[in-house]
Amino acid sequence: MDQLTTDREKGRRSPTDHQPVVADAVPVAARKFTAKGLATRARIIDAAAELVFAHGVARTAIEDVQRQAGVSASQMYHYFADKSDLIRAVIGHQTEGILDAQRPVLDELDSFAALERWRDLLIDLQEQRHCVGGCPIGSIAAEIADQDPHSRADLAAGFERWEAPIRAGLARMRARGDLRPDTDTDTLALALLVALQGGLLLTQTRRNTLALRAGLDTVLAQIRTQATDFAGTSPTLDQ
Repeated sequence: MDQLTTDREKGRRSPTDHQPVVADAVPVAARKFTAKGLATRARIIDAAAELVFAHGVARTAIEDVQRQAGVSASQMYHYFADKSDLIRAVIGHQTEGILDAQRPVLDELDSFAALERWRDLLIDLQEQRHCVGGCPIGSIAAEIADQDPHSRADLAAGFERWEAPIRAGLARMRARGDLRPDTDTDTLALALLVALQGGLLLTQTRRNTLALRAGLDTVLAQIRTQATDFAGTSPTLDQ
């Protein structure tokens, strides 16, 4: 049981809140927030996301989030029912961050050149982070996917949102005639995401991007085997 839930059930006061914690009658999911309230909620999520990315879910305490966000325990209860509710918000936040960091390239993966640009972008992002942290939602999945079915569903939805533009781009290449009509673009898109996730894990562990390069390059090479005579010229991969 997380600390936020424990404090609520036992009626404890948080070290950062001198007022008794009282559960609101209206469920959190049904509440409507003002612009100021939405800004406060976003600040809490930002703080939690930063801490979870740095320390993991288990080592991120509610009190740490309160301090980083500059909010009281009563505010935490107002915006989030418990720690699981907060982590689900973090998953959504991190998913948006991942997609935004790859746009507009991610939404235009309908040529070999675009796939190369995306591959280069992914490697550059890891090098900018000095290969630290891995995948923001992949790391959460490894930690809690078997413990919380609601979070697992959110994580699966996040990965689907990531895979969808890859799948759509390859499908456009097939429809345009760049790939053979029998090309299984769904499987190739999934393979790219799998190579990316495995590459990010080994990049984080080994502190270099060699595995990420190898995984992505291997799948991109397989995609090229499906090219037709009408496909545009593809740049050569760095070896």
